[in-house]
Amino acid sequence: MQEENQEDNFETLAIRLQAERTHFKEHSVPLYLTSSYKFDDSEEMRALFANEKEGNVYSRYANPNTSELIDKMAVLEGAESGWVTATGMAAIFTTFAAFLQSGDHVLASRSVFGSTHQLLNNIFPKWGITYTYADLDKPEQMEQGIQPNTKIIFVETPSNPGIDIIDLEWLAKLAKKHGVLLVVDNCFATPYLQQPIKLGADISIHSATKFIDGQGRTLGGVILGSNKLILEIEAFARHSGPAMSPFNAWLLSKSLETLAVRMDRHCENALKVAEFLESHPRIKKVRYPFLPSHPQYDIAKKQMKQGGGIVTLVIEGGAAAAGKFMDNLKMFSISANLGDTRSIATHPATSTHSKLTEEQRLEVGIEQGSVRLSIGLEHINDILGDIKQALNS
Repeated sequence: MQEENQEDNFETLAIRLQAERTHFKEHSVPLYLTSSYKFDDSEEMRALFANEKEGNVYSRYANPNTSELIDKMAVLEGAESGWVTATGMAAIFTTFAAFLQSGDHVLASRSVFGSTHQLLNNIFPKWGITYTYADLDKPEQMEQGIQPNTKIIFVETPSNPGIDIIDLEWLAKLAKKHGVLLVVDNCFATPYLQQPIKLGADISIHSATKFIDGQGRTLGGVILGSNKLILEIEAFARHSGPAMSPFNAWLLSKSLETLAVRMDRHCENALKVAEFLESHPRIKKVRYPFLPSHPQYDIAKKQMKQGGGIVTLVIEGGAAAAGKFMDNLKMFSISANLGDTRSIATHPATSTHSKLTEEQRLEVGIEQGSVRLSIGLEHINDILGDIKQALNS
């Protein structure tokens, strides 16, 4: 990695850290669309494949663009190393698969993304891997849920879409006490707002598809941790093949240059939306980390720089009222994505978490009237205006 007299400030690091320049002296990092690499001679080929020499051998293993993204993300989150994958779910699956074997147990926060729930419920049991759920708002369940064969504690904080939060410093100490890996899905916060590894987590995972890209253009996943742990991830990923394309890595690395300014606006807008919704008579409940009414507000203020770009509300009247509200929105997009420059409305019960039973959804705070709002970068007056007219129509 090349460093251009940068300070230790996040914004500067995100912009100035980049791959070494070529002899063309380019200012912006080029896109390396190559599947393979040329070796000087047969001995160099042998040495590279034997890991006696550093270098690229095949883009399923490494590429200058994916390497740059890994290096930048590791610096920004305070990790030693990392790995990137084709999607956020590939990052979660790769992490689980690299460390788990038949007979192991996972302790997970109950409020996990729908596809993560499917892995734990339907995929891993086929291989003899069991799980237990614990509620983030009842941290005593975490220690109670640890079994002799527990290998991983997995949490989302803030969670999707319930916006539940747990004290990562406390949880990291608990994991170390029991010799268990702590894996944190840091997708909602991004490295700009929260750095789980600095708080003691072993691995931090991102769906780079969301705020890291920030413009709804591409897919990607990031796994960050110590050199030792990432070597185990690499050993699995190099052969199972969940590789990120060089083009996606190039896009995501460029997106990091604007992550801080984008997140500042996302957070500023989202807080104003949350404050407005909290005072609206049709809204039953609002969840946002930096609202004083949030049950884990003090924890959020301690471990997050700002509250993030996601607001979850429950509208009076259930699914019909939620559907009417969403259909009345004129500027918001109805989409299953989040973290976009454009504001998005999602009905989790019939989309991202539709495969959960009604009982399972209620256990993680997803009601039929729940709507997840990903607050974009539009002018706050236009965002609030759209929400107001949709509620009043």
